[in-house]
Amino acid sequence: MMKDAPPSSAEDAGPARRLAAWSVHFLTASGAVVAFLALGAIHQGRYDHALWWVALAAVIDSVDGALARAVGVKAVLPRFDGTRLDDLIDYLNYTVVPVALIYAAGRLPPSGALPIAAAVLLSSAWGFCQTEAKTSDGYFKGFPSYWNVVVFYLLTLGTPQWFNAAVLVFFAILVFVPIYYVYPSRAPRLRELTVVLGVGWAAGTLLALASLPHPPRSLLLGTLLYPAYYLGLSVYLTFKR
Repeated sequence: MMKDAPPSSAEDAGPARRLAAWSVHFLTASGAVVAFLALGAIHQGRYDHALWWVALAAVIDSVDGALARAVGVKAVLPRFDGTRLDDLIDYLNYTVVPVALIYAAGRLPPSGALPIAAAVLLSSAWGFCQTEAKTSDGYFKGFPSYWNVVVFYLLTLGTPQWFNAAVLVFFAILVFVPIYYVYPSRAPRLRELTVVLGVGWAAGTLLALASLPHPPRSLLLGTLLYPAYYLGLSVYLTFKR
C-alpha cells in the first residue's frame, strides 16, 4: 500500500523508467475502474461477481507497492503523489464497495442499515486521513479498514443481520482505538510467518470464492484462523511496543 522508493534522481531517469513508473501508477489507478465494476455488479444484484471484483482490487493493492519500490516511482515522478492515489483507491475498494455490498444485499437490520453504513464510511474516512495511520516501524494505527475481509465473511457465512450490525459497529469503533495492526510485508517480528500464512489464507479465500454461492463452511471457518492470528499478533505487539 505504501510506495517508498530508493534514492534516485528524476533527471537521471530514462524514458523506459519513466514509462515503468507511470505504468505502476496506472495499475494503482485501475483499482478505481475495478471499484466501478464492483458497484455495477452490486446494482445488478450479482453479489458473487462483486466479491470477485473486490478480490481483484486486493490483488492489485498487494503488488503495486512492491512494483513502485522496485521502479522508484517517488524519485522518478516526484510531483505525482502515489501514496495519495493509493489511499483514494483503497478507500473505494476497502470501504465504499464492501459497505455498498452488504447494504444492498439486505444483510443489515432495515431500521439501522443506513446509520451503520454511515458509521463505517465516516470512521474509515477519519482513519485514512490520520497522519499516523501508517507508522514508520511497520504498523497501521487503528483498525486499517479491512472492510472487504469483514464483509466477505459476513456474506459467505450467512450470519444474521443483528450479528452483522454488531460486527461492523465493533470494528468501526476499533478505528479509533490505538491498537497497532501489523503491516504484513513490513512486520518487525514474525514477518516471514505472517506472509506465508497470509498467502495460504488468500488461496483459501479464492477457493471459497470459486465455490460460490455455496462455499464449504468448513473451508470458510478454516480461513478464519489467519484473521484470528493477525488480530492476536497485533494486540500482542501493541502491548510489547
